[in-house]
Amino acid sequence: MLDLNKVSQLLAGTIEHLQEEATAARKRMERAETLFLQACQHQDALVEAQTRWSDRIWFSAATPVEPLDTRVLLKAPPKAHTVIATDGSQIAPNQHEIAYCYLLNIGRVALHYGQNRQPLLDSIPEVFYRPEDLYVSRQWGIRTEEWMGYRRTVAEATELAELAVSVRLQQRKPPMLAMVDGSLIYWFLDSLPNEAIDRILPPILEAWNRLQLAGVPLLGYLSASRSSEALHFLRFQACPYDEPNCSTHCPYVAPEEGEVVLKRSPCQVAEPLRDTVFWATRLQPGERGCLWKSSNPILNLYGDRQTVYFCYVHVGTEIARIDVPAWVAGDRDLFDSALSLMLGQVYKGYGYPVTLAEAHNQAVVRGGDRHRFFALLERQMIEAGLQNVGTSYKEARKRRSIA
Repeated sequence: MLDLNKVSQLLAGTIEHLQEEATAARKRMERAETLFLQACQHQDALVEAQTRWSDRIWFSAATPVEPLDTRVLLKAPPKAHTVIATDGSQIAPNQHEIAYCYLLNIGRVALHYGQNRQPLLDSIPEVFYRPEDLYVSRQWGIRTEEWMGYRRTVAEATELAELAVSVRLQQRKPPMLAMVDGSLIYWFLDSLPNEAIDRILPPILEAWNRLQLAGVPLLGYLSASRSSEALHFLRFQACPYDEPNCSTHCPYVAPEEGEVVLKRSPCQVAEPLRDTVFWATRLQPGERGCLWKSSNPILNLYGDRQTVYFCYVHVGTEIARIDVPAWVAGDRDLFDSALSLMLGQVYKGYGYPVTLAEAHNQAVVRGGDRHRFFALLERQMIEAGLQNVGTSYKEARKRRSIA
C-alpha cells in the first residue's frame, strides 16, 4: 500500500525543482523573444548563412520561406467540402498463440459536408502470415513487431490515396482534404538500412503522387508537438561568431566511457524551448504563422516535390504543427484551402480534427477483438483438419487463474 505520508515528504523537492524550471522557462522565453525580433531584421542574411554553412552545422534548423513575423487569419471552410482520413492499428504476433501471424486494421473515413451524402466509416483488415512477411526484416536486424509498424504506415498512405481517388471520381467540384495523424517526416527511416527503406518509402511517395494527380491536398496534423526545428533557426542569430561554423568553433568531443557531458554551445540560449510554446505567445486563435521548409536529413530521400514544409496554427485549444508536401506548399490556393478545411475539422471535433478521431475509432483493435480474432482462427484451423491446434501452456495459464 502506498504510504502517502512518505510520498508527501518526497514531493517537496519536486515542487522546488518545478518552481526553478518555471523561472528558467520564463528567462528562455525572454531570450527567444529578443532573438526573434533581431532575426526578423536580418532574416535574409541568416538564411544565406544557413545555406552557405549547411555542411558545417551540427544541428537541424528549418528554413523560413516567409517573413518570420507572418500572421495569417485562416478563412472559414466552404459549405460544401469533403475531408478524408486513415489511421491504423494492429494485432502483434505472439509466439504463444495458436499461429504466428499479425493483423493490420486500417480505418477509413470520408465526411461530406453540404452535399447530402452519406459518410464512409469502415476499416480494411489484412492478415500477414507468410514467411516473407514475418521474417524478411530480420536480415536487417529489425524485429517483426517493429517491421509491422512500418508496414502499417505504408498501408495507411496507400489506403488514403485509394480513398481519395475513389471519392474524387464521384465528385469533381467540392474541395477535398486528406489528413493523417502525425508528421509527414518519417523519422524512423533514419535508423533503417537502405534495403529496408526501399520497401517502405517508395510506396508512400507513390501514394502522395496519386493524391497530387487527384488534386487532393495532403496534410499531417501534429497535436502537442515537441519539435524545436523552427526555433533552431534563431541559433544563427545567437551565434557569437562571424561564421556559423560549428566544426571549427564548437567541435563535438566524444565523452569518455562512463562520463556524462552536458556541454552547451553558445547559440543554445533558448534550449529546450519548444516551437509550440513560443508560437502560443505570437498567434491568436485561427491564425497561422510563418511557413517553414524542414531541413531534416531524411528528407533528402523524398525528392524536391515531396519534401516537407510546415507551419504552426492556433486552432483555439492548442498550437498545432501542420505538415504538407512541397506540391501543397507551392500552390497557395491549395495550401490555404487545406488549412481552412483543417481548422473547420478542429472546431467540429471540439479541439481535435473529427475525421482523425473517427479514423482512429474505426481502426483501433481492442483486447476483446484480439481474443475473437484468434478464436476465429482456431475454429477455422480445426475445421480445416489441422492437428495440435492450441496455445502454449504459458498463454493458457495466463488466461485462467489456478488460485
